[in-house]
Amino acid sequence: MNAEIIAVGTEILLGDIVNTNAQYISRELANLGINVYKQEVVGDNEERVLESFKNAFENSDIIITTGGLGPTPDDLTKEMAAKYFNKELVLHKESYENLKKFFDKGGRELVGSNEKQVYFPKDAIVLKNDHGTAPGAIIEGDNGKKIVVLPGPPREMKPMFDNYVVPYLKQFTDSVLVSKVLRTFGIGESRMAEVVNDLIVNQTNPTVAPYAKDIEAILRITAKAKNEKEAEELIKPVEKEIRRRLEEYIYGEGETSLENVVGELLVKKGIKIATAESCTGGMVAEKLINYPGISESFLEGAVTYSNEAKMKRLGVKKETLDKYGAVSKETAREMAEGIAKAAGADLGVSTTGIAGPGGGTAEKPVGLVYIGVYYKGSCLVKEFNFTGDRNRVRVRTTMSALDLVRRTIKE
Repeated sequence: MNAEIIAVGTEILLGDIVNTNAQYISRELANLGINVYKQEVVGDNEERVLESFKNAFENSDIIITTGGLGPTPDDLTKEMAAKYFNKELVLHKESYENLKKFFDKGGRELVGSNEKQVYFPKDAIVLKNDHGTAPGAIIEGDNGKKIVVLPGPPREMKPMFDNYVVPYLKQFTDSVLVSKVLRTFGIGESRMAEVVNDLIVNQTNPTVAPYAKDIEAILRITAKAKNEKEAEELIKPVEKEIRRRLEEYIYGEGETSLENVVGELLVKKGIKIATAESCTGGMVAEKLINYPGISESFLEGAVTYSNEAKMKRLGVKKETLDKYGAVSKETAREMAEGIAKAAGADLGVSTTGIAGPGGGTAEKPVGLVYIGVYYKGSCLVKEFNFTGDRNRVRVRTTMSALDLVRRTIKE
């Protein structure tokens, strides 16, 4: 079965709203084994919406729309679906009663424009909206084609799709797609793809696909089978081989994040941590604090931007700063050890570097960064040379610091 997703709304075309619905629906359709042939955005215009339906059905069996189900005249998705299938709009009594109760509860009067939301194409399957006032619907044509109309707000669309549309669609597919996402850090997408190139080229089921996302790289393993269990069995040997080749870089799977993985490790192992930051300005501490329950491990964070602060707060020696400079392995080492001892932490992490756009020299260019991790009496310092603007250098430094902490405490 082929499907097309059409977002209806001029506000999306103008860039006022980001169309996250298409991403969500595409992913869920893929899980059902339904091919998404195309995605489209069309404005609030009768002729354009009808034309979109016509064009979509040349290659697809089902259209799923989002938006255009409200009470105003430019909300016309449902009306155009009825017109396309030559069906009259009729009052849906249950939806009318639910809408009336909603307005009565708020002490408001149900006016004619709002009643527009409870008229549906004759014989349509009406989908209850548990989080808003506009129900959705499934309209089936005599030619076997189908249009599913869903509300635009994601908080309304997602539960409606999950609770009502997915069960309906399952009758049209005899297979499922299951994906396993492996997340890596410290290796670029192109290099990662080289390492697993034979798996990408030779595998047909499951398939292996690399993606770049922000400053990390991910691999998606996708298998098609009769059921979820069979698909997972197909994925296992491929995942095992990928992990063998990329073990150093894989930090997690699924929808997790590096900060969550590090936070979980720290809490689980009972490791107390403190941070000393210069160029990142508190970003490392901020990421750690995003993990719920990190208070069990995170003691404190110090933003020691000036040399004076490094000496006063962390005990960095003046001779070190004079001889090697604030951006140096030596300073990073003393910062990490200094914050660990001052806070009484098991682990101290430090960042110092030149984020730019100015301040660089031939010897110490913009993007030069040192990250130190002091743990169990020893200190590891790594040098990095990042590219990009000031914010990108700071973000990459922050994530690299977290990854260095992860590698240090993993074993």
